[in-house]
Amino acid sequence: MKKLLILTLSIASLSANAQNKVMTKELLWELGRVNPVGLSADGKFLYYAVGTPNMAENKINSKFYQVTIDGKKGKELESLEGLVIDKNVSADGKFKLSDEAVKINKVLGKDYYPEMTESNVYINDGLDYRHWDTYNDGTFNHVFITNLENNQKVDILEGEAFNSPQKPFGGDQDYVWSPDGKSVIYVSKKLEGTAYALSTNADLYEYNLETKQTTNLTPDNKGYDTHPQFSPNGELSWLQMKSDGYEADKNDIIVRYMGADMNLTANWDGTVDSFVWSANGEEIYFTAAVDGTIQLFEVNFPGRKRIAPTVKQITNGNFDVTSIVGFSGDKVIVTRTDFNTATEVYSYDLKSKKWNQITHVNDAAYKDIAKVKVEKRYVTTTDGKKMLVWVALPPNFDQNKKYPTLLYCQGGPQSALTQFYSFRWNIQLMASEGYIVVMPNRRGMPGHGVEWNEAISKDWGGQVMQDYLTAIDELAKEPYVDNDKLGAIGASYGGYSVYYLAGIHDNRFKSFISHCGVFNLESMYGTTEEMFFTNWDSGGAYWDKNNEAAQKTYRDFNPKNNVDKWNTPILVFHGGNDFRVPIGQGQEAFQAAQLQGIKSRFVYLPEENHWVLKPQNAQIWQGEFFRWLDETLKQK
Repeated sequence: MKKLLILTLSIASLSANAQNKVMTKELLWELGRVNPVGLSADGKFLYYAVGTPNMAENKINSKFYQVTIDGKKGKELESLEGLVIDKNVSADGKFKLSDEAVKINKVLGKDYYPEMTESNVYINDGLDYRHWDTYNDGTFNHVFITNLENNQKVDILEGEAFNSPQKPFGGDQDYVWSPDGKSVIYVSKKLEGTAYALSTNADLYEYNLETKQTTNLTPDNKGYDTHPQFSPNGELSWLQMKSDGYEADKNDIIVRYMGADMNLTANWDGTVDSFVWSANGEEIYFTAAVDGTIQLFEVNFPGRKRIAPTVKQITNGNFDVTSIVGFSGDKVIVTRTDFNTATEVYSYDLKSKKWNQITHVNDAAYKDIAKVKVEKRYVTTTDGKKMLVWVALPPNFDQNKKYPTLLYCQGGPQSALTQFYSFRWNIQLMASEGYIVVMPNRRGMPGHGVEWNEAISKDWGGQVMQDYLTAIDELAKEPYVDNDKLGAIGASYGGYSVYYLAGIHDNRFKSFISHCGVFNLESMYGTTEEMFFTNWDSGGAYWDKNNEAAQKTYRDFNPKNNVDKWNTPILVFHGGNDFRVPIGQGQEAFQAAQLQGIKSRFVYLPEENHWVLKPQNAQIWQGEFFRWLDETLKQK
């Protein structure tokens, strides 16, 4: 029998006079979304934007604000122009960096046949013909240098069919001035077509303003080199993954010092999310997942000192430190979330170790809302490992009642399951609707060591599925869990997990929900856009009969191979512009369920990608999510 350990803690204890009001899908999409922009030069003010959904206009409107670092005095601003230091302006103030799309390749039908002005044809000679949610039209992101005296612009990638910033999520974090303003460092994956889709080999390049020459600064590393920054003393630093094709490899902090590259986190058993330098250039602060949360860490930069870099965890608690904004004296300014609270900005005093909340955008909305109680548990897996499981309990939880319970399957697959606050997969909302939510930190998640993180690759349907079943089986022993009303839900790899569990769950679950899940690994391989991902995680092509790892994946871990064992109602969500997990995956799953007479529903979101971003679509998503659960769990 597996041993169950319970660590008694909760994010919030409910008072004797518990609030009657709970989170709703409508209230969730009325919350303000806080986005810090930066600090004033003297560190006395924080500038931030707040996005507020407008359902009638089906968009999110933003306003700008200023607040003192103590959070006591704030005001709305017309704009932030000139208030925040612009990193894209050179040290002498003469030049500014920016980026824009430039047409390089012929791809459109009208590129080849100019007279066919009304055509909408795309002609491709290689892969990378579409990425994330957009078809490649022959344009590439390029970095420009603008002379602020005469407004003349120079394209530093002129004529190159390469991107900087990187698509689809790159921004101005992909380029930076050298401290002397004589060169620009930028990130680019200088590969084309099919080669681009097969590799993660992004490098740092240096463009010299005087010579107009470009140099590859990281030619020997074959994985990702990203997020270039300079220390206050002028050392170049960046994040680096070693393995080509492995997008979830260990991410380390590299500093180039006196011609040599120093890996500051090589001996630390974790992976870095983001980092900033301290004002004195002697420490780097970074965020990383650890034990089901994201915390702030520090690593010293030895420089000439004959000492090894040492990583120290600075913060600890049941919350996520989601970004580092900057420093104000001894205070580090960060953003924080937890399962009950959307993003707000906080200061953390490095000396006194005290927290102070700076922004209070959603305090009024949360004031009368009953919080969700969250327990942190550890279970023993079938192979004898200790696994963390978050358990969210409904507001005003009564242990003498029985509750329908959801197994939440995280995506990624190598994505940390921490104290996140999502406007779609919102744990507070699920629990407020009367469900217990079980969230295992299964194999493949950062925050539990590199070995645990890597264990899922080429084993999608192996030990990780036993991890899921262990978590739900242990919670099912609790008297307040209704074993006749168990459901499993998830998106992306979590959606794959739902499809796979549907064929092996041995009647544990009475309802399934999969969003943008992988159903057929063979057709996924034939239609997804980032081939390096499927090559690494699946082991290779399905037609390579000599590749034992790949053949095992397609034989043993393909959800469609067990579809004849499906017998449980299933809801399928899928976006029409999802090119990572293309629409056919959801269509195949729904069709398989329908043709076997299984209660099923297909919710098609034609303009959404791997996510759901438009406010009205998000409300319908939430409505269908809970309508389905009402039909298949609550009303049973």
